[in-house]
Amino acid sequence: MDERQTTSLGMRIPTDIKRRLGELAERTGRSMSFLAQAALEEYLERESWQLERIREGIAAADAGDFATDEEVVAVFDRWAGR
Repeated sequence: MDERQTTSLGMRIPTDIKRRLGELAERTGRSMSFLAQAALEEYLERESWQLERIREGIAAADAGDFATDEEVVAVFDRWAGR
């Protein structure tokens, strides 16, 4: 992680998650703070990506951009291995 201005965040987490985080920190030689930050960054990236794709899908649907029946059948056939 790069050097950025930082701040603190207090939060309550289940005891088991804190224990697992501590074990992982010990095994990897990283701090619990480093690992928690990495997990939060990964989560935020994934959720932001998903929400953007949903927004794009809604915009396409609003514009009337739908798959044809044939396109839908082709996708199902491909996934079914036909």
